[in-house]
Amino acid sequence: MKKTILVTGGAGFIGHHMIRRLLKHEEYNIISMDRLDFSGNLNRLSELRQEFGTDTMKRLQIIYHDLRAEINPQLAAQIGPVDVIIHMAAGSHVTRSIENPMLFVQDNVVGTCNLLEYARRCLPNLEKFINFGTDEVFGSAPEGIEYREYDRYNSRSPYSATKAGAEELCVAYENTYGMPIYCTHTMNVFGERQLPEKFIGTAMRKILAEEPVIIHCDEETGTKSGLRHWVHAADVADATMFIMNLPHKGFPLADESGGATCPKFNIVGQQEVSNFNVAHKIAEILSKELKYVMVGYDTQRPGHDFRYALSGEYMKKLGWEPIYSFDTRIEQMVTWTLKNDRWLKL
Repeated sequence: MKKTILVTGGAGFIGHHMIRRLLKHEEYNIISMDRLDFSGNLNRLSELRQEFGTDTMKRLQIIYHDLRAEINPQLAAQIGPVDVIIHMAAGSHVTRSIENPMLFVQDNVVGTCNLLEYARRCLPNLEKFINFGTDEVFGSAPEGIEYREYDRYNSRSPYSATKAGAEELCVAYENTYGMPIYCTHTMNVFGERQLPEKFIGTAMRKILAEEPVIIHCDEETGTKSGLRHWVHAADVADATMFIMNLPHKGFPLADESGGATCPKFNIVGQQEVSNFNVAHKIAEILSKELKYVMVGYDTQRPGHDFRYALSGEYMKKLGWEPIYSFDTRIEQMVTWTLKNDRWLKL
């Protein structure tokens, strides 16, 4: 019997990679829910149609809805029974959150609560609700520190604070209503069809135009660039499939939760890579010289941190880690984007 998976933000960057992964399994019917703003782009799903064909795409239903509004009974009836919710819809731009915090409260906190209420009231047989969070809820990571799933929050922007708020709502619904909720944290996801304003797309455009790439660095030294555990969107989708198949209770690292009942998982790339090395790798793949300018974080990027870091040890012990290295994945993305350069246009 087929299961129905609801993916919010399905026309978004990570969301469409999730749908692509699900389409490879005939046992899933998929519903993509999206409001189609600047982040959601139906062209992503259209290109999946070209890849998979019309018959496979019949398993995908597209629903337009803005989660800032409740899912009313009429829409709930249109959606029908759902077995798993993968909640990827979110406002995710730090700078925009600083300019307009309330917009992110509506997107991330109110939107998540509306989805939780729909699941609670309309889906009594829901098997899993997987909420996608961010490494940024933990704040800046000092050298040598990698945050684990249940470490304390230290939000440094309205974006991260609203994602922390959404996550806490999920924990509350698990504790109050016994809902089968999982929370994940990801960091610096990249891959095909990403918005060109992100670092990799911007670096590609600058390098191809032989213009300097702005690389944010440590304010004190002016040399060390920011550090991230980059992870490809296809690996995020693969990790999500792995989590979907886990039991809801009885995890082997439960002692690290301090008694928390809501399972949490960090989805992390294989290695930590500096932004400078990312730009250098892109230039190498493009056979171009890397021209760059180092700019301090504190003066140019309020709300952004020099280093984010998550520990991937929990997922490794459970049995999952990315198969491919960062070098393999970045070459894959850059090569694909060169052939599909419409995704480099702002």
